[in-house]
This record gives sequence, C-alpha cells and structure tokens, in this order.
Amino acid sequence: MSVDGTQEFTRAPRTTPTRYRERATWEREAIHAILDEGYLCHLGFVVDGAPVVLPTLYARVGDRLYVHGSTGSRPLRGAADAGMPVCVTVTLVDGLVLTRSAFNHSVNFRSVVAHGTARQVTDPAERAIALDALVNQAVPGRAGDCRPANDKELAATAVVRLDLDEVSAKVRADGADDDPEDLDLPYWAGVIPVRTVHGTPVPDPGLAPDRPLPGYLGERS
Repeated sequence: MSVDGTQEFTRAPRTTPTRYRERATWEREAIHAILDEGYLCHLGFVVDGAPVVLPTLYARVGDRLYVHGSTGSRPLRGAADAGMPVCVTVTLVDGLVLTRSAFNHSVNFRSVVAHGTARQVTDPAERAIALDALVNQAVPGRAGDCRPANDKELAATAVVRLDLDEVSAKVRADGADDDPEDLDLPYWAGVIPVRTVHGTPVPDPGLAPDRPLPGYLGERS
C-alpha cells in the first residue's frame, strides 16, 4: 500500500492531479490527518452506466476506510459479490479566498481522493469494529456510551471497506493570488477563515434532569 521504506502511498495516474500538482501529497501522515478530522465523505460509483454520488459517513481504521450504507441499496449490495469500483472523496474547507478579480477567487481546502474496489464487510468481528469506528469518527467516545445495534438493525446496515491504495491529498493554504495588473484596484482582498464549530449540546426532552453531560461531549470544540 505504500512505497517500500517510505511513508508515502504509491503514486498512481488516477491520484496524480493534472492541475496544481505541487499541491498534491501522497504522505500517509498527511492523508490520515485529513481523514481523521472529517466524518462525511462522498461515495461515487456507476449504476447502469450512469454516475451516482452519495454523501455518507465514513471512518478510518489503519489504512482502510469503512463507509456506512444500507442493505436496501442495490449498488451497495453489489459490493458483496465481486466488489464495486468506487471513488471516495473527503473535503475540509479552511477559508474563502477573495481576490480583486472575480476570476481569481478561490478556496483554501484539504481534500483526499481514494480510488479502488469497495467490498461489503460480512465478518461479524470486523463489522463490529467498523460500526464502532463509524460512531466514534463523528463523536469520539460515543460508541462505548450507547446501546449497540441489535440483530434487526444489523441486518439493515451495510458497511463497505475500501483499502487505501490509490489515494492522494491536495491542499491549498495560500492567500489572495491576484494578477500583477490588478493589485492597485480599489477592492478588498484577503482570506475569510472557515472552521466547523460544535454548539452547546441540547439534551433530549425525555432525558432525566439529573443525567450529566458525558465528558467526551464537553471536550468538543
């Protein structure tokens, strides 16, 4: 999965951008860091010759991505057979870049694109690990503080696995990039930082009044 003796994933044509190639990285640590910060991905595949892209939850365990789905989804059922060619993308937006010209406006971001064959997870032990990871990816510590899925719920839940092999990250973390002839124009230019902030937890109305807020929720920012 990685270049022998290095901390990089193997570079492949599908994970090598044709524009702004200098923004790309195949470093395992950088890719893991982006994946660990997010929890929403877009899963792309082809059904009856037409592209489909689904937003869904994911979790990283080592060099594997686990993606949540439903057993009622026809495309995901196909992953239980010979596997399903997919493309998974994760994007974190860090800033809106405003320039003096409309054309040069941009976005600061960190993204990961992974290609490969997704396969449905059927082994009970691996499914348990994957389902806990999916819960903890969004809210660290939550999997151990809720009722596990019962047999009926497990029968309705699909988990697909994608080994990280053909994968790369791309990052833009720059300021405004105006053309030299536009620098004296009377327009504001700069970066508007963007970040995800978690609000104060709102308890369910049916919760016992003396039920304390779990410590792992108090630590979220």
